[in-house]
Amino acid sequence: MPGAIDATAVEAAAAAVADRDQLQRAAERCALLAEPGRLAVLVALRAAGAIAVSDLALACGMNPPAVSQALRLLRVSGVVKPTRSGRIVRYALCDGDLVRLLDDAVPARG
Repeated sequence: MPGAIDATAVEAAAAAVADRDQLQRAAERCALLAEPGRLAVLVALRAAGAIAVSDLALACGMNPPAVSQALRLLRVSGVVKPTRSGRIVRYALCDGDLVRLLDDAVPARG
């Protein structure tokens, strides 16, 4: 590669970032972790498994509308899944890649 100090390194780096769609998806996934309230919801879901919205709000110290708003974004992004049992809706993580990101970013306590 003309002008490069280390053409091999430039080629390796360029190949790693060549798939712009993949980079966009990864950036969107990481952005889900970037807001503290949303991150709290994700960490709580990882620890609790399927949990009702009102219980999730209590656990996170957030008001239910804020939790519902976070869950709406997470549902649209495909990382949580709701299940209904009568009037109760429980949410659970359904994205293994995101769970691995959480494990690295916020190690489980307990």
